[in-house]
Amino acid sequence: MRAWLVLGDKAGDNGQVRTIGQALRQRSDWVVEERRVEMLPQWVKGKPKVEASLHHLDLARSDPLEPPWPDLVVTIGRRPSMVALWIKQQSGGRTRIVRVGKPTGRAERFDLVVASSEVQVPPLPHVLKIGLPLMQVDADAVAREAEAWRTRLAPLSRPLIGFLVGGATGPYRFDARTVDRLLEQARRIRAEGGTPYVTTSRRTAPEVARRIEAELPEGCVFFGWRPDAKDNPYRALLGLADGLIVTGDSISMIVEVARLGKPLQILPLSYGKAGRLDLWRRAAARGVFDRASRPVWRHVGDFVYGSGLATQTRDFEAFHAMLLRRGTACRLGGPFLPPRALSEGDRDVERVLARIDALFPDPG
Repeated sequence: MRAWLVLGDKAGDNGQVRTIGQALRQRSDWVVEERRVEMLPQWVKGKPKVEASLHHLDLARSDPLEPPWPDLVVTIGRRPSMVALWIKQQSGGRTRIVRVGKPTGRAERFDLVVASSEVQVPPLPHVLKIGLPLMQVDADAVAREAEAWRTRLAPLSRPLIGFLVGGATGPYRFDARTVDRLLEQARRIRAEGGTPYVTTSRRTAPEVARRIEAELPEGCVFFGWRPDAKDNPYRALLGLADGLIVTGDSISMIVEVARLGKPLQILPLSYGKAGRLDLWRRAAARGVFDRASRPVWRHVGDFVYGSGLATQTRDFEAFHAMLLRRGTACRLGGPFLPPRALSEGDRDVERVLARIDALFPDPG
């Protein structure tokens, strides 16, 4: 059996796909290969219609997509999932697709949807609900970076608090109020003798990064994300910071901090009237889908899903609340609590493998 991992440009997303691929590689009956795809400039941030197509790819920079076609494709994200649908089309429908995360478009296009706790999807037969995203932290890489940066960070006054900054995403906006809240926390930590170390990320808007850098108090450290940076402190902060504050839009960074068992606070983003309505829609979808085991609510859920009112969505608020209930994160501005590391990932991977096995029944 042959599996392709179709990977895009988002490290956190790719990590989830590779977690499944690593588990498949441990089985003697699977050959697992990676196919990395690169987007044309207009589709790096643009959102093409989800269909079986390669029109959004820079084929010259992407890995070859040629027969023999795989038995299985594992992928994540809108753009790579279009590639997966195209591969299945080329195979005459023989290739099976495992779609990790929020299945933009109709979920029934995929043979298996693996949805973690922040994704609100209807309880369809081919949907597997798991606890947390499957991204795993490379603990060895974190340890290496921590050791490499230890001397460099040693002069900074403690506590060293890392700020991991994301960016706007529906329903949230990274507006002036959010930046004010971040700067307020940085000033408080600095006033108490600690060192805020702020690092932005791929999704941080340039104007947001510029304002943060300009208005941080003296004694803080700032790193602006660059795709070719050789001195990105992200992993070093995961290993050496006394606590980490992560903006609430970045589920991947939140999960990485939590899996390492580091003290974690979540910095909420702002939302306007449209965002408030969107949050209400997401919460309503969660309420319907969570009750779908009851016959009456199942009919309601089928209507909501079939009408397109809430085919699938991510519920950030519910995800944050779950981490707070578990004691894995604490509220912004209070004392950091030593959280409990999240350990259910291995069990979730086993459940995914069992469902993949079911896609390929033994003909004998």
